[in-house]
Amino acid sequence: MKLYVGNLSYETRDTDLRDLFTPFGEPESVSVITDRDSGRSKGFGFVEFSNRSEAAAAMQALNGKEFNGRSLTVSEARPRTESGNRGTYSGRRSR
Repeated sequence: MKLYVGNLSYETRDTDLRDLFTPFGEPESVSVITDRDSGRSKGFGFVEFSNRSEAAAAMQALNGKEFNGRSLTVSEARPRTESGNRGTYSGRRSR
């Protein structure tokens, strides 16, 4: 089960997120999403558990909990939707 974790502080790193979720079980993967150009956190990430009950316990316990000064949003991640031309044009012109 993959969880969406929103409202992260911009200083939160993958290791911080892993440490937060480890008491509920061993996450398979942890990823704080960063901006491709700046490398700065976008304020959200994903945590994936192989055990659904561990993920559900983490979601129940951590949704609304304050972490690094921000109230977290933790929910089941929705599948990614593909959009026609998304990501194929950067909007920059080469000269």
